[in-house]
Amino acid sequence: MSYLSRAEEIIGYSFRDRRLLNRALTHSSRANESSGRPGDGNERLEFLGDAVLELVMSEYLYERLPESPEGELTKTRSYIVCESSLAGICKGIGLNELLMLGKGAAQSGSAKRDSIAADLMEAVIGAVYLDGGQEAARDLIFRLLGTSADEAVSGRQIKDPKSKLQELIQAGGGEDIRYEITGESGPDHNKTFEAAVYVAGEEYGRGSGPSKQTAQACAARAALARLGIEG
Repeated sequence: MSYLSRAEEIIGYSFRDRRLLNRALTHSSRANESSGRPGDGNERLEFLGDAVLELVMSEYLYERLPESPEGELTKTRSYIVCESSLAGICKGIGLNELLMLGKGAAQSGSAKRDSIAADLMEAVIGAVYLDGGQEAARDLIFRLLGTSADEAVSGRQIKDPKSKLQELIQAGGGEDIRYEITGESGPDHNKTFEAAVYVAGEEYGRGSGPSKQTAQACAARAALARLGIEG
């Protein structure tokens, strides 16, 4: 079975134009080595997939939570689509193992990084959107993220992962926990913040979101996932 057939089997979607899938599975480092054009990698598809994912989840939450204000909807959406959630799904179905990396990136262990796995998930969503339209992309999103979305709406998802992480660390000996805002991007009215959480000086997780607090919460969720706890 070819790697493209394997990818289609994993995501449950057959492409009409497999060039889109091939591009989604090509990291910029691999594209740069192959053609000298890193833009031939999956970053543009990632950009598109991120927007499609946000639209689909925004519509879902708008319909499912008619009494929730804008701020609460944004926070709930961030829990569903944050880096740690997407990366966990990508790794859980084994899609990250099919990502084509450049030699240097492969040797550095980049395939295991949550940010790259999350980007791959968004790129595949973008590829499905271009190949099959919004409904095909929506079907894929709910096959992959439907459980997380339902948990967030029903309240079964941990709403305060920072507190949960603090409790677990304290129970295990009380090592120091530190959060750090590692970056921010976008205009003032639509910023995205990136955060990392360190336990006893060791990085345990990263996350991003529309506020520093949400980014830290997503980083805590990534740390909980590392510890085997669903966040």
